[in-house]
Amino acid sequence: MAVIGKIRKRSGLLVVVIGVALAAFVLGDFATGGGGRPDMNVGSVNGEDISIQDFNLRYEQNANAQQQQQGNRLSQDEMFRVRENTWNQMIEEIIMGEEYKALGLTVTPEELFDQIQGSNPHPAVIQNFTNPETGQFDRKLVLNYLQNLSQMPQASKDQWLIFERYVKEDRLRTKYQNLITKAHYLPTALAKANHENKNNKAEVELLSVRYNAVADSLAVPTDADYQKFYEENKKSYDRPAMRDIEYVSFEVKPSKQDNDEALNFVSSLKAEFELTDNIAGFVNANSDTRYDSSWKKNTEVPVALEQVMFENEPGFVYGPYFDQNAYKLARLVDVSFRPDSLKATHILIAYQGAMRSEQERSKQAAQQLADSLLSVVKRTPSKMMELAVQFSDDGSVAQNSGDLGWFRDGQMVPEFNRFVIENEVGSIGLAETDFGFHIIEVSGKKEPVKKVRIAEIIHNVTPSTQTYQDVFAEASRFASETKTREDFDNNIADKGLNKRLAPNLRTNSNRITGIENPRQIVRWAFDENTSVNDVSDIFDLDDMYVIAVLTKATEDGIPALDDIKEMIEPQVKNIKKGEYLVEKMKALNNDWDKIIAELKAEKQVVSDLSFDSRTVTGFGQESKLIGTIFAMKEGEISEPLAGNAAAFIVKLNKLTPAPETDNYDRIRRDYNVAFSNSVRNNAAFRALEKESDIEDNRLMFY
Repeated sequence: MAVIGKIRKRSGLLVVVIGVALAAFVLGDFATGGGGRPDMNVGSVNGEDISIQDFNLRYEQNANAQQQQQGNRLSQDEMFRVRENTWNQMIEEIIMGEEYKALGLTVTPEELFDQIQGSNPHPAVIQNFTNPETGQFDRKLVLNYLQNLSQMPQASKDQWLIFERYVKEDRLRTKYQNLITKAHYLPTALAKANHENKNNKAEVELLSVRYNAVADSLAVPTDADYQKFYEENKKSYDRPAMRDIEYVSFEVKPSKQDNDEALNFVSSLKAEFELTDNIAGFVNANSDTRYDSSWKKNTEVPVALEQVMFENEPGFVYGPYFDQNAYKLARLVDVSFRPDSLKATHILIAYQGAMRSEQERSKQAAQQLADSLLSVVKRTPSKMMELAVQFSDDGSVAQNSGDLGWFRDGQMVPEFNRFVIENEVGSIGLAETDFGFHIIEVSGKKEPVKKVRIAEIIHNVTPSTQTYQDVFAEASRFASETKTREDFDNNIADKGLNKRLAPNLRTNSNRITGIENPRQIVRWAFDENTSVNDVSDIFDLDDMYVIAVLTKATEDGIPALDDIKEMIEPQVKNIKKGEYLVEKMKALNNDWDKIIAELKAEKQVVSDLSFDSRTVTGFGQESKLIGTIFAMKEGEISEPLAGNAAAFIVKLNKLTPAPETDNYDRIRRDYNVAFSNSVRNNAAFRALEKESDIEDNRLMFY
């Protein structure tokens, strides 16, 4: 049964992510609207619609898998990231599904059977069904698991279907990638060229004038220059739709009155806290956090409590004191010398209704089995780990055979921890916890150290309703006085507020500095009814109110020249400077001494330069210069040429040919490895995705 826990983890390989479900009333509206409507589709790929219902169904599957793996609820940011991955997952399935169909790729039932139960199973099957004693794949574990599958809870059956689906999808992906990688071949001529490109070495003498040493006034671009650069390079500026906003936030923070009320509340509890016998009940009734009964050594308690708690007797109460935005009281409950680390081996026998249990056996049946196993282990302690592998319902048993190794005092559930603390090393016995019945063997304890148990009343200082109202009133006054972008700027200046910028927002942006969950602001910025210079209404966010103004809007595609003119200005100026310097060098008859004197050129020697080089030391990427060098003969001097960072004249001092070779196996192997890695990293899908017609309507829903 421990395999169930492992398969649950593997399900995340297929269902990678989580989305966020729509509100019920939205789904209700969709349900009555009929099928195929564009407003019901979260998007489409090459004409195939992705309905909001299908998207959210996949989200539900992903949510369950992710939450089971994490063991805790997902944050807003995690939910957003998972929703993004869910979208990417569905896009890839549609695009690759079309490819598989066109190529006739399938996984037959017989092939799937072989991948799971055959002599050479899928790696995921090997990983999940490895015998912990031998470290080898055990086919019997697979067969035993499948034979008992019909008797398992529905959740386990669902997990197996997800796991099986992953195996099938991964097999399809492997076939497709093998088709591509096996078709790759590097001809001898190209291998030879690659060898020469890497190993032909040049030593050159460079004469250069850097563009940053030329005054802008000597090379002023014309409109025609900008237009020419734009036409030649505009495809590289293709981009998604983006929005720029400016915003002001009104944070809701506790007022002085809120702080005083919190202090008074905690102070009023001190006398009763000192006298109560029901410490846990008193803490749980009055604190923002529940009573913690764990034992702590001096390095594990807050600095403010370390000295006072380890130098006083039980019953001592310290505070109120302020720490981490809360007022606190601390009472020393108990002092003891306890081992810091413990070691134990166990067998967990779970039952229906126990925490995280997938068992259908009754509690009575579980106790009978536990008592029986306890008798066997007490008679033959050496069988402990063998029986753990066979019977334990702890999901980690496949990895540790029941041996929990060393763990901190208090790390385990209280009943388990108490048994190990109270019994000697070598003791074997039974303890019941919320997880079921544990047969426990105490196998180790560290030397005892002084520890304390502290009860803390923690009262967080939070804004009151009145504080929220006061801050909202301030935001409302600002909003009522702000109808235009000019009003926005003037009011910020008059009131001494801090204006913040959020440039280059995209439809799927989920981060704005200082705002945890900004999706409603992003949706407003991209709304078809929002125009540049519009001022928003008040956004009511987590502990803050926000008012924004849309300052810039660019749609997807290639932007107009005016929209990127400022961005391309440095490159256009460098082109003009290159032209200017080339003409000046020619006018000086390419005389190096004159060029150095008049243009303050630099002269240097560069060695060990290859055609395959990406950069020239000191100048960065200079492909035109490198290409020119390897088209020259030894002793030849080039004409002036304009590079990326400077204008150059180059003299080829020496060209050392690559060593002769007839063996290009290593080059082919390196190329094949690089190509295979690219395919395995989804390069084929990314190429297909780029050519696909993808419509993304998620902004309508999220």
